[in-house]
Amino acid sequence: MVIRAFDVVIVGGGHGGAQAATLLRQQGFTGSVAIIGDEPDLPYERPPLSKEYLSGEKNFSRILLRPEAFWAERDITLLTGMLVTAIDPVAKTVTANDELIGYTHLVWAAGGRPRRLACAGHDLSGVLTVRTRADADAMKAALDRIDTVVVVGGGYIGLEAAAVLAKNGKKVVVLEALPRVLARVAGEPLSRFYEAEHRAHGVDIRLNARMDHILGRDGHVTGVQMADGEVIPCQLVIVGIGIIPSVEPVIAAGAAGSNGVDVDAFCRTSLPDIYAVGDCAAHESRHLDGQRIRLESVQNANDQAAVAVKAILGNPAPYTATPWFWSNQYDLRLQTMGLSTGYDDLVVRGDPASRSFSIVYFRQGRVTALDCVNLTRDYVQGRKLVEARATIDRVAIAKVGTALKDLYVVG
Repeated sequence: MVIRAFDVVIVGGGHGGAQAATLLRQQGFTGSVAIIGDEPDLPYERPPLSKEYLSGEKNFSRILLRPEAFWAERDITLLTGMLVTAIDPVAKTVTANDELIGYTHLVWAAGGRPRRLACAGHDLSGVLTVRTRADADAMKAALDRIDTVVVVGGGYIGLEAAAVLAKNGKKVVVLEALPRVLARVAGEPLSRFYEAEHRAHGVDIRLNARMDHILGRDGHVTGVQMADGEVIPCQLVIVGIGIIPSVEPVIAAGAAGSNGVDVDAFCRTSLPDIYAVGDCAAHESRHLDGQRIRLESVQNANDQAAVAVKAILGNPAPYTATPWFWSNQYDLRLQTMGLSTGYDDLVVRGDPASRSFSIVYFRQGRVTALDCVNLTRDYVQGRKLVEARATIDRVAIAKVGTALKDLYVVG
């Protein structure tokens, strides 16, 4: 029995879900709107969890996306602590905590859950991920009684957490299974730069690392045993090896998808009146010649939310945003424009030793992405090169004294 119903139900209280609800009101939608979230908190920012929130630079109130009064003033119902487990696309209902909730339009913005280790000891106390406030709180609560942390995964989440912990005086060991950190998202020059930076801050970066299992005593982690038999004593293990998109209910309801849920250019799934946005939505990227991908970024979640809202309001406009990302580690600010996936050439602008440089990525002679370390000028000016997939002479672009804006030629 449907106890309550809303004109728009949004599943997921992260960036995409909160943005969709906000934009509906900003664009004049007067129908009923509800956000269903499985956490007990108001919608909050996720990136600071592994940075400013973990370090204590920001308390929880400072990472809220909006204050509590904002949602009430705009008549947006927040259904917190409720997990959606089923969708009936014919009856147009979702099941959340055994309650049926009706919808006219459904926006699936459930994001993903951390991928966990499968080895023995993965479920010991002290083995944590960094995805929710509860994760970060558990980590912060443990800091006073630990001295050594093993971070599994040399991606951005793992490296950001490592930087915060190292600054807090902890001994940190990073285990990366691949030959370099950031191998899936960046070129070798950037990987080697960050490896050197972390090592300079006392972090033990181990590449081609093969762990066997996690050791424990009385239910709590005491170390990590490597495949070669070495034991790394530690009191905390942080796992940052990616996410699994949370799409089971929408896929079970009949939506198309394999790695996430498939959406078209207007963020519509294959089911009527059901949209998907953010980390869980797989779209065809114009930046990768139509390859279907998921993007795990705040920018993507917000921009796809805007696309879904326009479609709901009857003013459809396709998703054409250029991806961008950022990462803060120590005093380094990395800003990325575009997608380097599949690059076949790159050029380093500047000297990495100066800690201010850029890497320009090419695919078939065209600019596809930039990684900019402490060099916002290149990040801003490089946008047009990426959006135009410009053909630029690699010798010219390598000259640090040449502004990227001067290399962009219309037509």
